[in-house]
Amino acid sequence: MHESEFVSHDGTRLFYRMWPATGTSPKGAIILLHRGHEHSGRVAHLATELGLDNFALYAWDARGHGRSPGERGYSPSFAASVRDLDCFVRHVSETSGTAVENIAVIAQSVGAVLATTWVHDYAPQIRALVLASPAFSVKLYVPFAREGIALWEKLKGTFFVNSYVKARFLTHDPERIASFEADPLITRPIASNILLQLYEAAARVVDDARAITVPTQLLISGSDWVVRHAPQHRFYENLGSRIKERHVLPGFYHDTLGEKDRAIALAEVRRFIDARFAEPRAPADLRTAHVQGYTKDEADRLASPLDAMSPRGIYWALSRLNIRLGALVSEGIKTGVKTGFDSGSTLDYVYENQPRGLGPGGRLIDKVFLDAIGWRGIRQRKLHLQELIEDGLQRLKAAGRSTHVLDIAAGHGRYVLDAIEAAAVRPNSARLQDYSPINVEAGRTSIATRGLGDFVSFRQQDAFDGEGLAAITPAPDLAIVSGLYELFSDNGMIAASLDGIARAMRPGGLLVYTNQPWHPQLEMIARALTSHRGGQAWVMRRRTQEEMDQLVAAAGFRKIEQRIDQWGIFTVSLAERI
Repeated sequence: MHESEFVSHDGTRLFYRMWPATGTSPKGAIILLHRGHEHSGRVAHLATELGLDNFALYAWDARGHGRSPGERGYSPSFAASVRDLDCFVRHVSETSGTAVENIAVIAQSVGAVLATTWVHDYAPQIRALVLASPAFSVKLYVPFAREGIALWEKLKGTFFVNSYVKARFLTHDPERIASFEADPLITRPIASNILLQLYEAAARVVDDARAITVPTQLLISGSDWVVRHAPQHRFYENLGSRIKERHVLPGFYHDTLGEKDRAIALAEVRRFIDARFAEPRAPADLRTAHVQGYTKDEADRLASPLDAMSPRGIYWALSRLNIRLGALVSEGIKTGVKTGFDSGSTLDYVYENQPRGLGPGGRLIDKVFLDAIGWRGIRQRKLHLQELIEDGLQRLKAAGRSTHVLDIAAGHGRYVLDAIEAAAVRPNSARLQDYSPINVEAGRTSIATRGLGDFVSFRQQDAFDGEGLAAITPAPDLAIVSGLYELFSDNGMIAASLDGIARAMRPGGLLVYTNQPWHPQLEMIARALTSHRGGQAWVMRRRTQEEMDQLVAAAGFRKIEQRIDQWGIFTVSLAERI
């Protein structure tokens, strides 16, 4: 066994253990994720007991656990820990030379929720996923404990909750009980923000498990004192994987892979992993999900009119009326009603984030409007865009390339102009485009006001005109597509646009693209808000991250980086033209 560290996304060095393959025919790598409160030493026994000798095994100490740094039981957010996992897997792939397609993940409890959220949000092309007693819903036992924790955190800020779990309720194995009780690296507290966000992420991925297509094995402990069974079964039933297994293990406590009779569970895991690596990886082709697929069904339901006299019909009619009334006093709602809530004008107002309206009441309503979770996600997306635009420019400079920037649908251009002004690398040129004369005029005014007219231009052009995009000169080195493809359901349009960008680029060029794999307010948006397209209802068809990545890959790009907000709504990715 070797001990080492990897550098995560914020520069933190996290500890991990590695066991090299000992078999004669190395096949790949397996990532082991420990339970909450524990560390890699608690899964070290699996390195030999799994009997997967042809695989190298890796196990980390999650941030704030074991020998990794950070306040015990704390992470800046659950999303930050998920991104830690993304960094870890990429580190394993890069340092070992193992393609991500030849990596499997075996995870327990909280680690299993981390793994599931990562697979849902980042769409990694791993070979297999094994989940042992995922903590989709922790039994807190005290009535209204979760609501109380949320209230106290809101009043006092982040605090810590100590685990009530006794070792004898985790496993029947006397040695495992004794080692747990004597282990100085066990982390009893968990930060309130992580506990609450664990519930939120779990609810999201359970409900939207259709987005997960990785071959998945679920092990459910039959006598689990720590987590509830129902969400585990619901997750399995929703799971979109063509290959999936569910095994209920009677009498097992929560530490499924550390139980006294764990040989039963480990035999199932070993068989499942061996079977997945004995056959070629066969990912689901999602490029026609706009024709048939669960997000298409969802969008069709939202586009279907309601009976005007039904309770829901009346509710949404009143909601639309409230928005019209709000537009009389709130500047943001007024802009949305006038230009469409998905227009460049509305997004520019959301980016600006300065409540305006008629008197104190109007400003208060405008503030509530701007604080909607979707708009908070949009503003976080802007920060991620700036981060990856900067990253892209730095990569191009390091490669000795030119830095011509193209944004094919820039709206008013605020996010890309802010990114260019903040970047350490000044582009050789930046060409911004949009189909709307209103956006083009506003963008040109902004360029002049900022004094960027010597190398930034703004033109009117259709972002879905593949031939027009392919003919752009100078050839773009960094192309940007933000907030556009999410507005159009037809993958044929997106494919034509991406193909035009790819044909305009030389190999090694970079693409920054966004996606919306999930949204908590889809029905409200569809039933109450209007689009920029002639005042139609704003009905969005979500694309899973895997679907979006497949469209990008089909155009000749390879994804190399991704960001996602803490709510799981918007992603920003960086891909390389190959």
